Amino acid sequence: MGGFIQSSTMRKFAMALSGLFLVFFLLQHFIINLTSVTSPDTFNELSHFMGTNPLVQVLLQPVLIFGVIFHFAMGFILEAKNKKARNVNYVKYNGGANASWMSRNMIYSGIVILAFLGLHFYDFWVPEMVHKYIQSHPEDATRYYAETIAKFESPVRTGIYVVAFIFLMLHLLHGFSSSFQSIGWNNKYSKALKGFTQAYAIIIPLGFIFIAVYHYLNH
Repeated sequence: MGGFIQSSTMRKFAMALSGLFLVFFLLQHFIINLTSVTSPDTFNELSHFMGTNPLVQVLLQPVLIFGVIFHFAMGFILEAKNKKARNVNYVKYNGGANASWMSRNMIYSGIVILAFLGLHFYDFWVPEMVHKYIQSHPEDATRYYAETIAKFESPVRTGIYVVAFIFLMLHLLHGFSSSFQSIGWNNKYSKALKGFTQAYAIIIPLGFIFIAVYHYLNH
């Protein structure tokens, strides 16, 4: 593990793979949440399946939690290593001349996203665990929609979600495309892939913002 952490190439490769995994999960999460706008019954069905299916709960959920922790841990390690390298190799580091604003501030957008994930877990995952394993309520496949839209009654909470997804957009605009570079993707499809990643980085966060604002306005 020590050798892994010391290898710049391996750190970036691991960071990229964990990021791509989380991007895939984000799309799945968005598709399910979008059904809360189009069909509450479908949203309840999908949420109930995700909340009760043994494969999801026993295997996929722990993998997801590990992926989140690993990605952010590697991000902090990379930032610390890069900062140390800049202090050693450069008398004066002009970040703006070498990289975009988004790439230079990935750590800050990441911190905002991490804080938001803490809030999101508090809003949804913790109550779900309490409901199922502490209070031991019977299964209710119709409760998910009402519980979800209740979170967007407050303009403050809705505003926090909007700001968090703006930072997610900024994070993805650099991180998604650079992940493919880190794993060695460099061929004739690279330009098209970058266009796809840029579109994804804008559309998906805006979609989440739309869902939050839609539920707030419809209370």
